Amino acid sequence: MSQPLPRPSLRDRVKTAILEAAAEVLAAHGEQASMSDVAAAAGVARATVYRYFPSRQVLLDELAQLAVAEAAERLAGGGLESVPVPEAIERAVRSLVAVGDSFVVLARERVAPEPEQFDAAVGRPLARLFERGQTSGEIRDDVPARSLTEALVALVVSLLQATPMVAGEDAVAMIASIFLDGARARA
Repeated sequence: MSQPLPRPSLRDRVKTAILEAAAEVLAAHGEQASMSDVAAAAGVARATVYRYFPSRQVLLDELAQLAVAEAAERLAGGGLESVPVPEAIERAVRSLVAVGDSFVVLARERVAPEPEQFDAAVGRPLARLFERGQTSGEIRDDVPARSLTEALVALVVSLLQATPMVAGEDAVAMIASIFLDGARARA
């Protein structure tokens, strides 16, 4: 009989709740959002937020790490290598859109995730996908795979920040279509 997965500690659950609330509040209200707003959204006292995150910058840095880890997990679970390139790109977009608010906050607050972590987690898997598409002739080969990767991530973030906001599968379809129509190999 398999053992149940260990339950996260109270400290981990509180930290996760604060980070999730921060992503939502900061994405919605930007610089106007205070640590008190984050605390209220997380259902904890302001002092608790500061106990976990002594400054807004520490909170944003942790949010960056969480966003990259979540994107990596979603991309790895997306089975990108097992489906045709256009479908894999749509799955990749879906994975990135799912991280949504965190990416919006990082872009708006100009917080850059640690470059090596981001490259390993997001950059390389996407570049491999684009290289596969270039090899098969489905993706234009006059643009480096790394540039296509940066363009896709930027497109996801910019459309997630757009007003009015497009969400869910509509966002995935819009982003994949805009990206693929510009990245497809020329006849």
